[in-house]
Amino acid sequence: MNRDGIGRRGFLAAAGLGGLGLATAGLSGCSAPASAGGGRESTVATYIPSSYDDLYPGIEKFIDVATERSEGRLKLDLFDSGSLLGAEQLLPGLLGGVADVIFQTSSYVSSTYPVLGAMELPFVTEDYGKLRRAIAPGEEPHELINEKLAPKGARNLGGMPTTFEYLWTVDKPIRKPEDVRGMRLRVAGEIEGETVKALGGAPVTMGSAEVYEAIERGTIDGLVSYVGTVISRDLQTIVRYGTAGHFGAYTVDAYCRSDWYEQQDPEVRRALDAAGEALYRDGTETMVKVHTEKYLPQVEDAGVELIKPDRAGLAAFREAVQPVYARWERRFGDARTARHAVETIRKA
Repeated sequence: MNRDGIGRRGFLAAAGLGGLGLATAGLSGCSAPASAGGGRESTVATYIPSSYDDLYPGIEKFIDVATERSEGRLKLDLFDSGSLLGAEQLLPGLLGGVADVIFQTSSYVSSTYPVLGAMELPFVTEDYGKLRRAIAPGEEPHELINEKLAPKGARNLGGMPTTFEYLWTVDKPIRKPEDVRGMRLRVAGEIEGETVKALGGAPVTMGSAEVYEAIERGTIDGLVSYVGTVISRDLQTIVRYGTAGHFGAYTVDAYCRSDWYEQQDPEVRRALDAAGEALYRDGTETMVKVHTEKYLPQVEDAGVELIKPDRAGLAAFREAVQPVYARWERRFGDARTARHAVETIRKA
């Protein structure tokens, strides 16, 4: 999508945020607050394309609920598929005022906001239901996230916790930690990279759109990914093995600038909060249904062998990735709070 026929480069330039200017732009924002006198368009951006039919309905639900609950005060103009801001540009673009709301996966921003890493740690829980309950708006982990984001000018409105990330490979199945040694595995974020290193592999960071060609060329041997990326990027036709386990997870969240949020009328803030809850509740429900009823069967129908380690095998992986926790705690900078966040997820 393009706004009034202006391409992405033109829009960035018009906002004064082309190139490196994104990283240093102020927080003044490009949209005035919506008011009872009639809504004005607010820009929404994501790199996620509509082909992600596990995640995209949640984004649409957010926009529908925000529009309906605000009674027209909010008019959200969506730029998807990186048409305005690519994956790496979303956060600086939000803080610089190019977008008012973004949908972003935590793996792209948890190096900037380490508090998000608690949800990404490998084997933090083997019960997806706990991970799902922990991220609910209003629950302690979500409140902690916004407490840490506020000084940096951002606010998390709600998000969808993805199902667990598996290890997907082409030529060699991974049945035990030692099998990862020497492998080059694509990762999308810092914690995924630390997990691969803890298992003896070499992480390669790249966007999901680049993975298919990288596998074809032999640049990588596989990837760490949730099943949505596999199907949406047609990777089930090229990978041969998938090792099931909680090797990571991330959230797909709606963010806005904290100052922009505070400038809105109370009715608009309530509409944004309701939209975030709908993203979490309805978006996650749709995503899980798509994964279990559609994506995993498609993976197996394509001939991918799903390897399910037994209890002892999972314990070996769990032990191997323990160094990831210590590294994350150091980056978080507050070991006590970091450990409490992990325990809150495990007890959810």
